Amino acid sequence: MPNSPTLTDHESLDKALVGGFAWTAGVKWCGQIVSWVISIVVARLLTPADFGLVGMATIYLGLITLFSEFGVGTAVITLRDLDEQTLAELHTASLTLGVLAFLLSCALAIPLGLFFHEPRLPLVLIVTSTGFILLGYRTVPYSLLQKDMKFKLLAFLDGFQLLAQAITTVILAVLGFKFWALVLGGLAGTTASVVLPFVWRPQPFRRPRWRHLEKPLAFSWRVCVARLSWYAYDNSDFLIVGRVLGDASLGAYSMAWNLAHLPMEKFTTLVNRVTPSLFSAVQNDLPALRRYLRRLTEVVSLVTFPATFGIALVAPEFVQLVLGPKWVGAILPLQFLVLHASLRSVRALLSPLLNAIGEAHFVMKNTLLSLVVLPISFLVGSRWGTAGVASCWVLIFPLLCIPLYRLTLQKIEMPVKEYLDAVWPAVSGSIALALAVGLVKWMIPQTGHLYLRFFLEIAAGASAYGLTLMVLHRKRVRAFYNTFRLLRGEPS
Repeated sequence: MPNSPTLTDHESLDKALVGGFAWTAGVKWCGQIVSWVISIVVARLLTPADFGLVGMATIYLGLITLFSEFGVGTAVITLRDLDEQTLAELHTASLTLGVLAFLLSCALAIPLGLFFHEPRLPLVLIVTSTGFILLGYRTVPYSLLQKDMKFKLLAFLDGFQLLAQAITTVILAVLGFKFWALVLGGLAGTTASVVLPFVWRPQPFRRPRWRHLEKPLAFSWRVCVARLSWYAYDNSDFLIVGRVLGDASLGAYSMAWNLAHLPMEKFTTLVNRVTPSLFSAVQNDLPALRRYLRRLTEVVSLVTFPATFGIALVAPEFVQLVLGPKWVGAILPLQFLVLHASLRSVRALLSPLLNAIGEAHFVMKNTLLSLVVLPISFLVGSRWGTAGVASCWVLIFPLLCIPLYRLTLQKIEMPVKEYLDAVWPAVSGSIALALAVGLVKWMIPQTGHLYLRFFLEIAAGASAYGLTLMVLHRKRVRAFYNTFRLLRGEPS
């Protein structure tokens, strides 16, 4: 095993990790605000039919996007022994895959238009699919920036992409381009994301040779299969709810899913941006792998557990006050789904770690197993309505995670107790939160005073969570604070 990184190396990685979180978070939240504003403006200029047409294309393009990238970017980030010639050949292969994805979309454009009974859809698909060629052109240089942990630059690139898309969409909508404003706006954003990486990380092309690409493409194939399987099983519950239970149930279930995963979605997006590069950098250093898995698990759980558990506890009041009585069918699935979201948030750290230590094949097999088991479970659960489907995420998904946890902890030689110790602050705080909210529910009658009870439940839960951390886990909170002081270059 190579020599472990020095303390200075670890300090540099810590700063890159925290800086990556900070810059990505800043851009993501600013971008979210811009997106909300732009969405409101564009929604007033366009019609629901315009958005619906683009939505039809998005359903298909989301799946093909996973194929077009083919896991090449993950291979570039994870495999540390790729020389410049191999990277150049991968660059050519990536562009070729993008072209193939574009041609596949062209071939399927007319059949999809007939399927949706929408004659305008084929041309929309063809124009939008040119983005696959651009993404194929971008994958390697963009991934090299991630591998080099240029998170500040990547955050700037994301912001530039969002700005280009927003400005183009608004201008075209004002000029009366209708649904083409959304199509060409998205294409403008993709184009912007391609141009800038080549300014900082230009990458040549070389004719691909199998003996150079056999290893990275085999790795990429496993990652691609895992992603496609994940995409399929992660959306199979919506398919089954819509097919078996109908539109109204699907609407309630979709709302419950979005509310349940909102607290962790943005945060885990930040984590997923930095963890592949981080785990790749220390892939041969078991103490460092244990350290970062422990730290990241603690941080993620501290942020997501109270949010998800809190939503589960106040769901009846929240749905009635915020969404209205017509959404009461979303309450029970929401309470199940937020429990799933809490596990999903910490489990998301395992796949990039296993990929980094050469276990991409195991990750692929686990997602294929999930693809078989979960849809069957959802179909059986649908006998009990949307709550039955949602309960499968709580009852079945944790069982599918056990092999991933067992292999991860075994490979990095991490005791189960050490991992459980990382989540204990968040778990104990969430228990206190649940007790505090339950006390408020018991003290204030269910009839009447809905606003007061909702406010007191949130205040009591947040206070109990914070107090538990400060009393029982003061040292951990202090260490957490010292980590983020690294942003200012201060000693921890």
